[in-house]
Amino acid sequence: MAKIIRGHRVGKNGIIRVGCSAVIFDKDGEKILLTRREDNNQWCLPSGGMEPGESASETCIREVEEETGLQVIIKRLIGVYTTPDELIVYQDDNKIQLVALCFEAEIVGGELRLSTETTEYGYFSYQEIQELDFLLNHVQRIEDAYSGEMATFIR
Repeated sequence: MAKIIRGHRVGKNGIIRVGCSAVIFDKDGEKILLTRREDNNQWCLPSGGMEPGESASETCIREVEEETGLQVIIKRLIGVYTTPDELIVYQDDNKIQLVALCFEAEIVGGELRLSTETTEYGYFSYQEIQELDFLLNHVQRIEDAYSGEMATFIR
């Protein structure tokens, strides 16, 4: 489990890490697919870190398939999320400043299932999400996805 340290430009104490997350709406466009993480028991968007040799869209597609069993295509970039004022510190003492890209994705195949990283999944409305123990840095991404704005958010 990781902890977040906040402070003026504290990100300089870590390395830059690019992460990608996916917003996958249900067929009615009202609910979003969330997974419950195995490591901290919190709900989140399917997401993970970019590996060398991958593009951002490939990272997102791979992470969705690894965590949910679903095959997706990328529809659009919802937003770019980063701050020099946050440092994520992992149990192994790795420290990162996250640059996160959040995409809207559409299911094109596969079957929804659990993985070694997920213990539960489900589709949730915006109101239902407010009641969940949720990974904090995903809250803004979900708000932006539900905003109806088609322009990319830069936060």
